[in-house]
Amino acid sequence: MKPHYSLVIIGAGPAGLSAAVVAAQHGVDVALLDEQSAPGGQIYRAMESIPPERAKLLGQEYQRGGKLVTAMRHANVDYFPDTQIWSLNRKREIGLLSGKVTDIITADQVLLASGAMERPLPFPGWTLPGVMTAGAGQILFKAHGIVPADGVVLAGSGPLLILLAWQYMHAGVKIKAILDLTPMRNHLRALPHLPRALLARHYLLKGMLYKKELKQAGISTLHNVNDLQANGQQQLESISFLHKGRKQTISTDLLLTHFGVTPQIHLSQAAGCLHHWDKHQQCWRPQLDEWGNSSIDGILIAGDGAGIGGARTAEHAGRLAALQAVCALGQIQLHERDLNARDDKKWMSEEMHIRPFLDAFFFIPSKLLSVPDDNTVVCRCEEVTAGEIRQAVADGLGDSNQVKFLTRCGMGPCQGRQCAEAVAFIIAAASGESLPEGGLYRGRPPVTPLTLGQLASLYPEERE
Repeated sequence: MKPHYSLVIIGAGPAGLSAAVVAAQHGVDVALLDEQSAPGGQIYRAMESIPPERAKLLGQEYQRGGKLVTAMRHANVDYFPDTQIWSLNRKREIGLLSGKVTDIITADQVLLASGAMERPLPFPGWTLPGVMTAGAGQILFKAHGIVPADGVVLAGSGPLLILLAWQYMHAGVKIKAILDLTPMRNHLRALPHLPRALLARHYLLKGMLYKKELKQAGISTLHNVNDLQANGQQQLESISFLHKGRKQTISTDLLLTHFGVTPQIHLSQAAGCLHHWDKHQQCWRPQLDEWGNSSIDGILIAGDGAGIGGARTAEHAGRLAALQAVCALGQIQLHERDLNARDDKKWMSEEMHIRPFLDAFFFIPSKLLSVPDDNTVVCRCEEVTAGEIRQAVADGLGDSNQVKFLTRCGMGPCQGRQCAEAVAFIIAAASGESLPEGGLYRGRPPVTPLTLGQLASLYPEERE
């Protein structure tokens, strides 16, 4: 790896892959860094090594990633897998860990294409062994062909639940139940956005087809479920919930939950980029212009890390951001950038027709976001409960960082990834606020865990 590149792209998902190809085509000196061992990101994980039979089970949308990966492999791109990024600042200095080697490189332009993460949502029993996210289940299936042997319950809200159920069904997995926690009132919330969503009706038709096949296979979906709870002593034994006013229990040793996804913003936070609260997607996202430029000169963001839009939207956003970076580097002029961007801008706009409908339909109700009971653990790393957070607010602490200092929530190995949003919602509700707009933890390096020895290896000449 060279100490300096014209463009460094962080993340080899759909946005990062498409951006790297565009930049290389314009003669830019580009490095593509990714923490995974192979390109594809979360959505196209294990694309190069997956057996054809498993790829077929995952569906056509997954197989689409093969073209992106192949194009990157044939482009003049310095690709570095198994590389963790632990620091990024406004000078575009990038701290990285590759194997056991720690280094800092620089770039004229940096493109963050870190993607999204599943929204962690605390509920009673969510820390029990046997309770996982749907995304984790899908990763095990994609990368290793591992599926539940003794059946599974899927619960939550979001399109991934239906997709995973469909994939599991074709893989022969016993699906004990699908518990849909989406409130019925969300149908009315989404209705005004339906005419626009019909312009991207292929997404709606695909979802309807999945549901039809699941129903024909005898897999039951219970809608408008409330009060989900995981039960067990040392591990998950059963789940209970309310449906149509009646409490029900299902015996299971595996529960996969999903409550949508949110942008990965930890690197953009560490760099000092401005962020804002998106009330429609219920998450923080970086402030960007139409080309992906952040508030810091030379740092661009594309894909789901900029706001949730899906894999195809991420491809277009990656190409647009790459064209902007190429233009900023002087490889093309503004009129060439605009001319080359016309198709991607058009296609991205078409892909985004569905987004307002999905955001409204799968809007997470405030009861789920901000009202876990006092005994529910919110910060898994430091074992801080919702009751302790509420008590801190009652003692006069008014924002997430103050609560963090007092209770240590957000100070564990995940650095708030699993609790930041939940803490902010609880604080907002306890303070009488409707939205957690001021509740973002401060981001600081190292963004990923780093040992003192690895940090010290940056300065081998210093002995003291």
